[in-house]
Amino acid sequence: MAVFAFVGKKLEQLCSRLCLLILNFVKFVWFFILYFYHYVIHRMNHFTIEVFYFLLISCVGFIILNATDPKTDTFTPRKVDLFFTAISAATVSSMSVVEMEVFSNTQLVIMTILMFIGGEVFTSMIGLLVRGFSRRSINKDGRVNDSMSDLGIPPSFHEQLELGAIGNPEFEGSKSDILDFGYDQELEVDSDQLKYDSIKFFGLLVLGYLLLVQILGVVSVLVYLNVISSAKNVLKQKGLNTFTFSIFTIVSTFASCGFVPTNENMIVFSKNSGLLLLLIPQILLGNTLYPSALRFSIWTLEKLKKKPETSYLLNNNKAIKFHHFLSHLHSSFLVVTVFVFILVQFILFSSMEWNSNSLSGLNNYQKFIGVLFQTINTRHTGETIVDLSAIAAASMVLIVVMMYLPPYTSFLPYSKNVNGDKNNDQRRKKESRRVLLENIVFSQLSYLVIFIILVCITEREKIKKDPLNFNVLNIVVEVISAYGNVGFSTGYSCDRQLKQDGVCENKWYGFSGKWSDGGKVVLIVVMVFGRLKKFNMNGGKAWKLL
Repeated sequence: MAVFAFVGKKLEQLCSRLCLLILNFVKFVWFFILYFYHYVIHRMNHFTIEVFYFLLISCVGFIILNATDPKTDTFTPRKVDLFFTAISAATVSSMSVVEMEVFSNTQLVIMTILMFIGGEVFTSMIGLLVRGFSRRSINKDGRVNDSMSDLGIPPSFHEQLELGAIGNPEFEGSKSDILDFGYDQELEVDSDQLKYDSIKFFGLLVLGYLLLVQILGVVSVLVYLNVISSAKNVLKQKGLNTFTFSIFTIVSTFASCGFVPTNENMIVFSKNSGLLLLLIPQILLGNTLYPSALRFSIWTLEKLKKKPETSYLLNNNKAIKFHHFLSHLHSSFLVVTVFVFILVQFILFSSMEWNSNSLSGLNNYQKFIGVLFQTINTRHTGETIVDLSAIAAASMVLIVVMMYLPPYTSFLPYSKNVNGDKNNDQRRKKESRRVLLENIVFSQLSYLVIFIILVCITEREKIKKDPLNFNVLNIVVEVISAYGNVGFSTGYSCDRQLKQDGVCENKWYGFSGKWSDGGKVVLIVVMVFGRLKKFNMNGGKAWKLL
């Protein structure tokens, strides 16, 4: 008995030390994260943070993809192609240089994670949660506490970060010059706290929106695949796991990526109209209608259960300073614009392609759903049921225009707010370095022209030897698709070669899969640039075209 008591005592001591060791390790990790946040992250601007984020997750994704085995031993993707794929998944571009059925189930899961954490809804949610949960909090006695004050982070740091005034002595000095004429400090504290509570509530709402829409999508696709045998047989023939396919496709569609685990994308499901209908809401709710859906969600919560946070959000969208949270008027016009674009594309595509070979074998109902699915995908999602190289030139030109337009493009009658925007513009113009940067930066179209020229330089030999495949239009489509993070591609056809070499084999991947490594590197830059294009929407204003 004494021996058992001794052993028990030793085990208890060992467990205690082990728990203490784990606790200290967790404290160390938490301290390291906060230290990194305080001394590195908050010294970086928003653009630098996002560049660092996408490059980091792309590199980690590449390392894991490279460490895992593909589905077959007969073909191993090159490292540059794996890195290209990781960048394409992380930036939700779905530009492919390798056939999708080459990847194993594990690699598909890794790509799903990259698409999930690289999607705009997820990244915007993280920004809101960081702002909401790391803000200062106010005690009942009116004193301000800062959860990070022990690390030396100033209480006003988050306010400065939000206003873009970090390290700006002019802004810091202006706060101390405020005179007190009947100024109610408690009223401002309450309003300040309500703002932070609203941001926190908004972040949790986006999290719920993100999970709810995708969970419903995964469940609906799983049910469809188990009920409709024709769709399930396709997966069996290709050796794809039904659950993995459902999660991968829904995450890709909602994140506006466009990757599908099949080589043929959605062409193989062109007759499964029910599946296409299930994916259409995911396309719209995760991309062009995301701001409108957010506002509608808050409005619904306000009607069901009145909360101070919902009222504040509905009446103070500018104070939240969230790119995806638009005013009621703007959200309404956005919905109208989205559906007008869909209608215009549907009419043109139907008139040009209804009786063409691209839609052959489909009945009228399947054609209607297929064309609707195809036109909705041109706005940044990139899933396709047709071979884009076989469609009419007029349809392709319209698709290029749709891919170029930003997701929240809308017709909105604009009236300048003299009291608000004018003052903001005056304060912005006082910052000489920012004004200089705005003057020398190019417009979006100028950068695209530069990228197209660079690709034409890297592929100049193939343009000479294979002009039918490597023509300027196909290159333009590929570059614009990468910039819009769409993923549409005309592909490559051995039948279009002027000199048949007898070695060429048609593959189910994008046109860029036949580019040189230099051209692929240029396209990688285009994908990252396109993912961050929101930071250059106002570029090129110094150029006056008279």
